[in-house]
Amino acid sequence: MRRILIVDDSPTIRKMVAASLQSLGDVVFNEASNGLEAIEALTREVINLMILDLNMPDMHGLEVLQFVRGHERYRAIPIIVLTTKYDAESRKAALDGGASQYITKPFDPAALREHVSTLLEMK
Repeated sequence: MRRILIVDDSPTIRKMVAASLQSLGDVVFNEASNGLEAIEALTREVINLMILDLNMPDMHGLEVLQFVRGHERYRAIPIIVLTTKYDAESRKAALDGGASQYITKPFDPAALREHVSTLLEMK
């Protein structure tokens, strides 16, 4: 069983992401509504992949990315940034910070599934 952590302050987006990935089969979803909850989830569960929004209360997605990449225990977790930020600067900051993929909202569920599937196979 592979565990995917969906981090977004919108419950609707979290549900849409989980519904889009349900067909992958042996996956379990954990959810976090902000960066602090995401870090708490990392300490409680083995996470195989994270889908991370950038603009969230309490802790920005780039800060979460920096935390994950800065800790040996979590460093290898693939992270897909899923955000409304279309600008090149945000994309560059996320990818330079260690994001595995950068996808903008609204997202194509089939494309998201493909990226997740590929990253889980690589791990």
